[in-house]
Amino acid sequence: MDYTIGDAFLSEVMGTGMLILLGAGVVANVILPKNKGFDGGWLLINFGWGLAVFSGVYVAYKSGAHLNPAVTMGIWTSGAEEFAPGVPVTAANGFLYVTAQIAGAAIGAALAFLAYKKHFDEDADGATKLAVFSTGPAIRSYGWNFVTEAIATFVLVFVILAFAKTPAELGAIPVALLVIGIGASLGGPTGYAINPARDFGPRIAHALLPIRGKGSSDWAYSWVPILGPLVGGAIAGLVASVYIV
Repeated sequence: MDYTIGDAFLSEVMGTGMLILLGAGVVANVILPKNKGFDGGWLLINFGWGLAVFSGVYVAYKSGAHLNPAVTMGIWTSGAEEFAPGVPVTAANGFLYVTAQIAGAAIGAALAFLAYKKHFDEDADGATKLAVFSTGPAIRSYGWNFVTEAIATFVLVFVILAFAKTPAELGAIPVALLVIGIGASLGGPTGYAINPARDFGPRIAHALLPIRGKGSSDWAYSWVPILGPLVGGAIAGLVASVYIV
């Protein structure tokens, strides 16, 4: 069945919103005070994000479930003719995909804030509250943080493109497991944004929402989880165009 760019736009908004609602939600559960999941650990966050991706992929089936500008970029540079059935690869359609992803991510982050409003009101430092919304490095070194994000996103996009060529094609469970694996293996240095919309949309929401004691939105770092994943995704698409047939 073919879809229109309007179908794809709404699909990306809804799917990315679901992704961020559940992804930011598991981070809030683990790091904000007085939660039942408080101090649940890194692997709980990894699994929560994986299941968030699983949910988002199913919600966004009409658009091909990109949920991520780096995936959209990788599909483009791979030489594909369509972003989704009936939606050709063009600059205008790519722009609409990315716009929908950022909007959906901001909406999902706002909903996560509402779900955890009373816990955001508790005493926690501003950096902890920001971490619910966006990523930050364990050791701040912009160049190396960029390299980490580019490598991790290359893995994400390249393997997704490989999934699409297997007899089983692409499914939500393989992508969810891939995200869990990336988080467990490559997520430590930067918190593995691997998705510009996942970081940028929620960071905008953090800046705008009335969060008690929220502090800075750390815009000085924000370019890293935008450009690193875009570069990694673009390279993955180029390599896939040669390697994956």
